[in-house]
Amino acid sequence: MKIDVMIPTYKPDKAFMHLLDMLDKQTVPINRIIVINTEEQYFDELIMGTRFLAEHKNLVIHHISRREFDHGKTRNFGASKSDADFIIFMTQDALPADEKLIENLLRPFGKREDVAVSYARQMADNKSSMVEKITREFNYPAKSRMKGKEDLKELGIKTYFCSNVCAAYRRDIFKKLGGFVHHTIFNEDMIYAANAVNAGYRIAYAADAKVIHSHNYTCRQQFKRNFDLGVSQADHPEIFEGVPSEKEGKKLVLTTIQKLKKSGNIREIFPYIIMSGFKFLGYRFGKNYRKLPKKLIKKWTMNPTYWK
Repeated sequence: MKIDVMIPTYKPDKAFMHLLDMLDKQTVPINRIIVINTEEQYFDELIMGTRFLAEHKNLVIHHISRREFDHGKTRNFGASKSDADFIIFMTQDALPADEKLIENLLRPFGKREDVAVSYARQMADNKSSMVEKITREFNYPAKSRMKGKEDLKELGIKTYFCSNVCAAYRRDIFKKLGGFVHHTIFNEDMIYAANAVNAGYRIAYAADAKVIHSHNYTCRQQFKRNFDLGVSQADHPEIFEGVPSEKEGKKLVLTTIQKLKKSGNIREIFPYIIMSGFKFLGYRFGKNYRKLPKKLIKKWTMNPTYWK
């Protein structure tokens, strides 16, 4: 098997260096690491005065401008540079938890030939808030699962859940399905997963493939993130209309409040409710973005270049 890793970067920092070091230590060897970097000067600043290129000889770097970046199109461009059997997409802030990340991520493909994508478990780091830790546990439980069309009644939108923070794609199926949607504000991974499920393929959640990845967003950042989430769902009603995410959102809120109570973090409940309100409002405004003036859209989005 030939395996390539594709990472889009923008203003990479020391965390990206740590990610590359961990990829070098994996039990399954990587053929090439394909980096599609936005704005060359930031990458040059990171590696200036170091032996970066000499130490990472399997690295292939392509630079693009910020105007050229798109969540789907940029990853498709990276995939077009690969001839590997499997392409693993990662983000620059995802850190493999151990040396067996790739080994465990690829295991589901050996169990079934109809697995289109396998995605990793995301775990919060030690500095994360209790709410962030609970959220990661809710979205990325300790038990692995295969998901297909027959699971839609039970899982709803979670059937399509997948994350390019760390996910492996079978390249022949990826090409057959046309890769990621070319122009998307967000959610290119879930849109691909939905298309794969509806085409009769399966999505594997590999809980033993672990990456450290978490965010402590402010209320404003959560609003913007969920605004873009709402926009992506509004732009793809053929996928998301029949599986609304509000039910899953309510379940997360109730689960988080219960766990905060049990763990004695009662003071965090009220700020969390406020945060959840910002998330819900962002999502609802995003779903109805066509009714909003352009000025508000540009103010509320996390991806202003998308609207150009």
